[in-house]
Amino acid sequence: MSNSSSMPQFLLLAFADRRELQLLHFWLFLAISLAALLANSLILSAVAWDHHLHTPMGFFLLNLSLTDLGCICTTVPKAMHNSLWDTTTISYTGCAAQLFFFLFFVSAEFSLLTIMCYDRYVAICKPLHYGTLLGSRACAHMAAAAWATGFLYSLLHTANTFSLPLCQGNALDQFFCELPHILKLSCSHSGYLREIGLIGVSACLGFGCFIFIVFSYVQIFRAVLRIPSQQGRHKAFSTCLPHLVVVSIVISTGMFSHLKPPSISSPTLDLALSVLYSVVPPALNPLIYSLRNQDLKDALRKM
Repeated sequence: MSNSSSMPQFLLLAFADRRELQLLHFWLFLAISLAALLANSLILSAVAWDHHLHTPMGFFLLNLSLTDLGCICTTVPKAMHNSLWDTTTISYTGCAAQLFFFLFFVSAEFSLLTIMCYDRYVAICKPLHYGTLLGSRACAHMAAAAWATGFLYSLLHTANTFSLPLCQGNALDQFFCELPHILKLSCSHSGYLREIGLIGVSACLGFGCFIFIVFSYVQIFRAVLRIPSQQGRHKAFSTCLPHLVVVSIVISTGMFSHLKPPSISSPTLDLALSVLYSVVPPALNPLIYSLRNQDLKDALRKM
């Protein structure tokens, strides 16, 4: 292929060669996607319906469920289609759209998780200023900033990546269109370096968010340990634990998948890790949050 415009489609990595295993992957993905759709839809309905959840955390949880629904609907349907019909192809336009929406929802989700950390920090460390710092207008502005950041991030990367000439074939070693695997097909040195520069800037911003989350939780734990009653400490930890677990899952799986040593890399391991950070979290996040949030559990029970 001389350039990207002459490439009609890409080849995705199949989960298995045997037909029985392909059908097994289809049913497994169907179960995970239905669980994620049901769980996140229940959270959206509960937050919208129950006035006890009309809080900043409830508002951000609603936005987080939207990003989870977006992630699961971007990657899983095409993988299910390929497993069911024994194919591995995705069109050039479909690949660009998949990359755009995946980056959009993942970056918006990480921004929202950073904002939710700030919400917990203010609630525990500055409770007297909670209403001022996290009013309805401030929450709307922060959520809009998270979505806008995700849109700009995905637009820049998608536009730059698909403007590169791709001459290293059309086979992607991944079950969906992911940025690093598309870049491997590029034969433009300057364009590749430009994209690496964008990734470097994005990594610095992401690392800044990570440092903010770590610093916030250090302050939160110091404040919680100063609470005199054991019941008060337990309640404070309970409000922080779901967010901390979700952040840990997202960061650890993503970092290990992309920063692991080449010596332990293999198609099977890469495929398993990609499922772990792109498909499993949208299904687990609602369960993690609902287990420790009494108001959310009460609303779901009423529904």
